[in-house]
Amino acid sequence: MIAYHDEEWGVPVYDDKRLFEFLVLEGAQAGLSWSTILKKRANYRAAFDNFDPSKIASYNAKRIAQLLKDPGIVRNVLKVNSAVTNARAVLEVQKEFGSLSDHLWSFVGNRPIQGRRQTGHDVPAKTHEAEMMSKDLLRRGFKFVGPTICYAFMQAVGMVNDHLTTCFRSRQLNGERRSSVAPPPRKNRA
Repeated sequence: MIAYHDEEWGVPVYDDKRLFEFLVLEGAQAGLSWSTILKKRANYRAAFDNFDPSKIASYNAKRIAQLLKDPGIVRNVLKVNSAVTNARAVLEVQKEFGSLSDHLWSFVGNRPIQGRRQTGHDVPAKTHEAEMMSKDLLRRGFKFVGPTICYAFMQAVGMVNDHLTTCFRSRQLNGERRSSVAPPPRKNRA
């Protein structure tokens, strides 16, 4: 958890596969602790073809049944099915917007929101931006993307910097706009 906080949480992510990974993991976390999901993360990557949406979108009932027997992941039928459903929806978003990244980052004006939270009590469970993202994704057929899950996702992938102002990472990420994975070039949509 410390390494995740210090090195990954809140760092802007623009890579579609990594964004999809966080969508799946945040959905899997619903009702569970994040530490449980982090412990299973390597298993998820192996079980779900390294979060390649084009591969996961082709999963059939036999493949889903195999996943539901895998003790290395959360074996909840709704959550496993949602990963497949969401992979298919990601492909549609990529067709429409050029990338998942372009679409998701548009909800925060294409730059991280600086939360400037003083205490943990100041951190909301959801925001207007998360509610708008949730409504949009649900309309597009995504599952396990309620506003609270969307907000946790936004925090994890750096769309929101909710490190407390007393945390060294808050200052490091304040205004940081690029991670080690640069966003894909924007396509001209004229």
